Amino acid sequence: MNEIYTPDEVAKLFKISKHTVYELIKRGDLRAFKVGNKMRIEQNEVNRYKQLMETAPALKPSADHSIRLAGSHDFLIEHLVKYAARHTQGLTIQPTYVGSLEGLMMLYRNSCDAAAIHLLDPSSKEYNIPFIKQLFVHEPLTVMRFASREQGFIVANGNPKNIKCFHDLTREDVIFVNRQKGSGTRYVIDYYLAEEGIDPQEINGYLNEEWTHSATASLVNGGKADVAFGIQSATENLQVDFIPVMKEQFDLVFRWTEQNHSSLKRLIDLLTDTAYKDSMQNKTGYDVSEFGTIIYEHK
Repeated sequence: MNEIYTPDEVAKLFKISKHTVYELIKRGDLRAFKVGNKMRIEQNEVNRYKQLMETAPALKPSADHSIRLAGSHDFLIEHLVKYAARHTQGLTIQPTYVGSLEGLMMLYRNSCDAAAIHLLDPSSKEYNIPFIKQLFVHEPLTVMRFASREQGFIVANGNPKNIKCFHDLTREDVIFVNRQKGSGTRYVIDYYLAEEGIDPQEINGYLNEEWTHSATASLVNGGKADVAFGIQSATENLQVDFIPVMKEQFDLVFRWTEQNHSSLKRLIDLLTDTAYKDSMQNKTGYDVSEFGTIIYEHK
């Protein structure tokens, strides 16, 4: 018999908040159906999601002074990984780029030590903190502002399709390339589509998903898509143009444990070092004026 669960029951099964369950349903990561005006989830769907979580990318347990970092792909994160390898003795960062939501879920499951995220909460219009407060109640956390980033349309040189707004994505002569579900950029895209009253099914290429900003920008550069939505820094060294739409907040979330305390302290010492701050200056598409600010802490 295929048992039916309520969102409350699913929340207890996965040890997450009810709000997170509704967010997973809204994103399409957890399939549900309505009985009247109530959401219900079938047992086989619960089993599918459980298996997905068990097989999600998990980084190797951290050795001494090794940090497992999961979440959004970003060029400043790539820079941090390389900088740590060159300038610190024994401190290594193991990154895995799985998107902001999955990075935060990996941190929740203690499958990593830090998460890099940029998640826009549609209700409050606030970045990151609403999601963190939903998931983490008792865990010691520190959230550091990493950078503000320019997000916008990535188009071919000269913008030959004259793309100016999200409604242009619905035109028959425009091919779009999307980001994967769970990425912070996908949250932003879907937020704007909802705000503008645009049906995603009207967009040619909405279901074409890529996992990094580099991949979407490269498809536009190669003529396989007319437009992507991503960060300005992805356009460097490519024959594409960038049309800014908004600024977003990109943050680092550290979850403290007895095992990683020494390593995380070393990482934060590196991040707050003047030499590292100087290395982040003048990066295209970033504002690092608030870099290093602790915006939330739970001890």
